[in-house]
Amino acid sequence: MFAIDQYAYTSRLRPVHPGEKLAFALVTMVICLASVSPAAPLAVLLIMTGAVLFRAGIPWRFYLKLMTLPLSFLIIGVLTVAVSISTGPPPPLLSGRTLGGITIGFTAASLQLAVLLFVKSLGAVSCLYFLSLTTPMVEVISLLRRFKVPALFVELMSLIYRFIFVIMETAEKMYVAQSSRWGYASIKTAYISLGQLVANLFGKSYHRSQALFTALQSRCYNGDLRVLETPRAPSRSNIMLIAAVDLFLAVLALYTGGGLIARIHP
Repeated sequence: MFAIDQYAYTSRLRPVHPGEKLAFALVTMVICLASVSPAAPLAVLLIMTGAVLFRAGIPWRFYLKLMTLPLSFLIIGVLTVAVSISTGPPPPLLSGRTLGGITIGFTAASLQLAVLLFVKSLGAVSCLYFLSLTTPMVEVISLLRRFKVPALFVELMSLIYRFIFVIMETAEKMYVAQSSRWGYASIKTAYISLGQLVANLFGKSYHRSQALFTALQSRCYNGDLRVLETPRAPSRSNIMLIAAVDLFLAVLALYTGGGLIARIHP
């Protein structure tokens, strides 16, 4: 089981109705992505981080580790937006150089856009982490069934989610076996071992997935995976708190940048 799933099952927000957590995460993410100023995404990031750390009781070291995972992709993406390249008349640059008729540098507009995309991405990621760290996957799938999502999509989602654990477990066992034989003692052997691991992972994972599917069929699997659901009643106080927080974020987004209205009426 992934550490994320372990924390989802032991979170202090586990007893909360999953629909409330799903609605809070999705609505807050929409507000974060619709904002045209960094104030609302920063507020979303702070609120979600506080909810995960102090309300759900997730260790801050683990949460910080999760937040650093997408940073490499974000930094690369933000740099491509921040750097301005021009072959015509050079734009007003804050810093840059012209080489062979090509001007490369940073403008105020490109830096503002890069900062906005960066905080938007972190805010949206924090919303997803809030949902995944407080709501087990089986409850999310149960909600999708209640929302009348096509059964084929739900079953594929459930099976793929379970097969992820099969692939991770297989890769971990292969890595431990290679490490015990000094497969990663040097950079050269590490590359060779990694190539062998990737090459053999698909075959072993496919074999394990077939064994898992055979086990499901032996238990009368007919294309519908059902799990035991714990009935939970929605909380009026939680709904009011969610509405108040999202209303605050929406007002902040509109006040600081105009939100989507600024795109329609510049």
